[in-house]
Amino acid sequence: MTVTPATQLKKVLKPIHLWAIAVSLVISGEYFGWNLGWASAGTTGFLLASVIVTIMYVTFIFSYTELTAAIPHAGGAFAYAYRAMGPFGGLFAGYATLIDFLFATPAIAFALGAYLHFLEPGVPVLYSAIFFNVVFIVINILGVKESATFSLIITLLAVAELLIFMGIVSPHFKADNFFSHSMPLSFPGIFASLPYAVWFYLAIEGVAMVAEEVKDPKRNIPKGYISGLTTLILLAFGVMIFTGGVTDWRKLSKLDYPLPEAISIVLGKASSLTKIFASIGLFGLIASFHGTILASSRQVFAMARSGYLPRALSTVNRKFKTPHWAIIAGGIVSAVALYTGTTDKIVIMSVMGAISMYMMSMLSLFILRKKEPALERPFTAPFYPAFPFIALLISAITLITMIYFYPWLSLIFFSGLMMAIIVFTLMGKHKIKLVEEFMVSPIT
Repeated sequence: MTVTPATQLKKVLKPIHLWAIAVSLVISGEYFGWNLGWASAGTTGFLLASVIVTIMYVTFIFSYTELTAAIPHAGGAFAYAYRAMGPFGGLFAGYATLIDFLFATPAIAFALGAYLHFLEPGVPVLYSAIFFNVVFIVINILGVKESATFSLIITLLAVAELLIFMGIVSPHFKADNFFSHSMPLSFPGIFASLPYAVWFYLAIEGVAMVAEEVKDPKRNIPKGYISGLTTLILLAFGVMIFTGGVTDWRKLSKLDYPLPEAISIVLGKASSLTKIFASIGLFGLIASFHGTILASSRQVFAMARSGYLPRALSTVNRKFKTPHWAIIAGGIVSAVALYTGTTDKIVIMSVMGAISMYMMSMLSLFILRKKEPALERPFTAPFYPAFPFIALLISAITLITMIYFYPWLSLIFFSGLMMAIIVFTLMGKHKIKLVEEFMVSPIT
């Protein structure tokens, strides 16, 4: 399919916007979700799991940036896998990416509802989550530059709040609390907690989805990724360690709002500062919620434009230059997940999609290095082949772990993939040679 004005996105994003999108996509992971990993590994075991996952993300992002800068396409991993492995590789990577972002969105919506419920117990979690879903669909339709500017403002507020949080709780940190009720350092417990450590960084790869809307993508995308990841690593470890040291961590291991609860333990629930913190805590969740809608819609858009999803979803709004039908379709999937799932299950599904996509991306990197050695690579993965191999290895271990500990969710994930493959084959899509920007870009 030839790219036409009706399926062309506008190039308006700068490095500061990319940093904001990268951080905003992920920053909700610092506000909730990760603490669920304490239940299986304790604070010390989960700390080790977080170190392992951080190594995975550092090696992955430096490797993934090579692909994103060389092939700046809205499909992200879908485009890289198609170029490296053909139609079925693209299908698997695209499916995994869709699961990654489409399930991250309702998980964050649940947390938004839980934060509001913490502030006002009379506000139902589900209905407020649906409300946010509708509002941010509209915001994303209004325009990518406007959306990115909104992301920048809201992300700065979210980062500032996490810094304030650490400033408030750090004087009350006690090592005895952090290491109390310590679980034996066992491989099963650490492995079981890996998906929740992934939640600290999950979705940073979504910057690739706006690659077609970036000015000078080959220079600016690496800046956005690297600065965003550095910010997130510092925030993740700071929040996790300080939160675990303010009280008996077991009280926080099953909540969707661990940070407001930690503040209330330090300052008292009746404190006005506790209410203020919980209120502005919504900024971090809103930033990620907004960002995942942006990224998931671009994935739907790119797959639809390539014929993997209904073509109508690739239509770009003439006034706002945004893929409005793709945004709406993602919102519908999010709403269904909100009605049928719970936070922990939705998190695991999202992580399963992300990890599968990471593996496909690293395999694509290895294949393209051999298949297309002359491809222009403005940014090359450092310490190749060690970095992509480490990312691939840790990703594979994490996926095997999730299949072992969450067999029913794994069955749902892979059953969905098999259905997609069957439909894809019956429709004959695997026989159609796609003509896309990323397929016909000059190789120099």
